Amino acid sequence: MNIAVIDVETNYNDEVMSIGIVIANAATYQKIDSKYYILAPEYQVGGMYSLMMKLPSQKPVITQRNKAINEIKTLLRTYSVTNLFAYNAKFDYHRLYELSDFVWHDIIGVAAYKQYNHKIPSDTPCCATGKMKRGYSVENMMKILSDDDCYVEKHNALCDALDELKIMRLLGVSINMYEVAVINR
Repeated sequence: MNIAVIDVETNYNDEVMSIGIVIANAATYQKIDSKYYILAPEYQVGGMYSLMMKLPSQKPVITQRNKAINEIKTLLRTYSVTNLFAYNAKFDYHRLYELSDFVWHDIIGVAAYKQYNHKIPSDTPCCATGKMKRGYSVENMMKILSDDDCYVEKHNALCDALDELKIMRLLGVSINMYEVAVINR
């Protein structure tokens, strides 16, 4: 079984300007394939993280949104993916409404809870549910899980999707632990 981890970056108009997607094995959380799209004309508006869109090591596809979405759907079908994962999934889900036929899961639903994430320090303030009260951003979670206090989130959709997959791998819990984040039916 395969899954996909997806991340978006938005422009100053809160429109998606880039999409990163990683296909991974659901049992090992190892990357199988990835794609990176920069959306035109949305990226031309600019955004808080525009400078991070075109990293030298990447070969993004610059295209219109509808073409990118169609290619993503084809990619997902090719790998028989039905489950999408994102960190703060509702944010990405509401900006990628064309992918509402897929089942969306939120990585935060495991990462930010002390009963699932045993690397959360014991003195961390948590709600009665076990969820951290604050400090569970991707950047903070990567620091906690990887013991790398120097980690800095890139705010590049593909890099962030890869990091979110790494969070899942570092958590080491079964794919079944990730509850459905968005009920769209």
